[in-house]
Amino acid sequence: MARRRTKKRTHVGARNGPANGITANSSASREPKSMVIRIGAGEVGPSVSQLVKDVRAMMEPGTASRLKERRSNRLRDYTAMAGPLGVSHLLLFSRSTAGNTNLRLALTPRGPTLHFRVEKYSLNKDVKKAQKHAQGGGKEYLSPPLLVMNNFLSPPPAEGAQPAVPKHLESLTTTIFQSLFPPISPQSTPLSSIRRVLLLNREIPKANSSTSALDDGTYILNLRHYAITTKRTGLSRGIRRLNAAEKLLKGSKRKRGVPNLGKLEDVADYLLDPSAASGGFTSGSESEAETDVEVEVLETNARKVLSKKQMVAMRRSDGDGKHRPRGQPGVEKRAVKLMELGPRLKLRMMKVEEGVCGGKVMWHELVEKSAEEVKEMEKVWEARSKEKAERKRLQKENIERKRKERGARRKGAEDGKEGCEDDDDEMDEDEWDSEGLEGDGETEANEEEEGRVAIGW
Repeated sequence: MARRRTKKRTHVGARNGPANGITANSSASREPKSMVIRIGAGEVGPSVSQLVKDVRAMMEPGTASRLKERRSNRLRDYTAMAGPLGVSHLLLFSRSTAGNTNLRLALTPRGPTLHFRVEKYSLNKDVKKAQKHAQGGGKEYLSPPLLVMNNFLSPPPAEGAQPAVPKHLESLTTTIFQSLFPPISPQSTPLSSIRRVLLLNREIPKANSSTSALDDGTYILNLRHYAITTKRTGLSRGIRRLNAAEKLLKGSKRKRGVPNLGKLEDVADYLLDPSAASGGFTSGSESEAETDVEVEVLETNARKVLSKKQMVAMRRSDGDGKHRPRGQPGVEKRAVKLMELGPRLKLRMMKVEEGVCGGKVMWHELVEKSAEEVKEMEKVWEARSKEKAERKRLQKENIERKRKERGARRKGAEDGKEGCEDDDDEMDEDEWDSEGLEGDGETEANEEEEGRVAIGW
């Protein structure tokens, strides 16, 4: 008899299954997770669709990389699934009827939401075509990027000038972007795990000479995505070639790349003579390659096991005869260079609103309201919230009443009394009455069954 098949990828007991995975409600799942979604799948165009894929790669590994959108999916489908999956951020790309590409950055489940207009963008393939030596997507995406933010808090305005964006909204925007990725601890985070940099630079608004306020209230962000590449410095070309040949021999059995020392009498001639290391020619290329910065890091290379006498002698003094404190690790110099991966984005913040893509507008770039208009809007939103709370209370009372009535009828039927007709259909029709309003809390249970999205982490 054939052995019964055991599913090993998604079921209990699998290495990456639910038993060993991290659930959304566990304490270990505090790291932020995101969904990058295109609203109106098939209607945004191929360029925006590719931009969504590039942004998903940039947000790796804490994002739904294999998410499949459907035309029938609505925003409430994703918000309903965000809670069970532990999603904390939603990045929604859409295209307006005027042809503008928009980005909404929302925090779940209660907001707020930042609305941006994508003024310019470049895809990953466009960035790679402009580079001579493009950096491939290898192990860089196994760890989250290092977030670098610049000019998010504007300088204090001059006397009599009013800031275009209120200070509390600038702090709110800074906090939202900081929460996109898990925090990094300088004491515990290894340097080898930081392989990418996400740079967010805000363009400083210029003062307008005709008015006392700052220029147009603009809040423009430039996004850049880089890969970090390092290279050892302070070594001659011969030693660098020997190190490269040693790594090549460890990785494969081929001997290509090993320098030819047959014409030299001593290995010191190869290591110290730049003309021998470069094949008999000397030029300005002997100098180090152009890099962004040089830093000193702890050596992570394997060392030869020494005897106790050799260890004591090494601790007392280094190779130059200088005293080295006991236990101090060796350091090496490395040149750091950034290679752009893409995408590039130029974002212009249009408004900030409460809630997830639906709530009171806290700030708008193009619309300004007086104090009286703000008070009227506050009254309107307060009345709406009271009506919603009252509607929820009545529906909850109706649910409890119908449950008690159904329980009483079932108990009477068990005692031999007159049976009751099945009222499940009536319960389904009257239990959740949202009066045609979307986004109410009472419809969230049904929305989980309506909107099914294919998601892969």
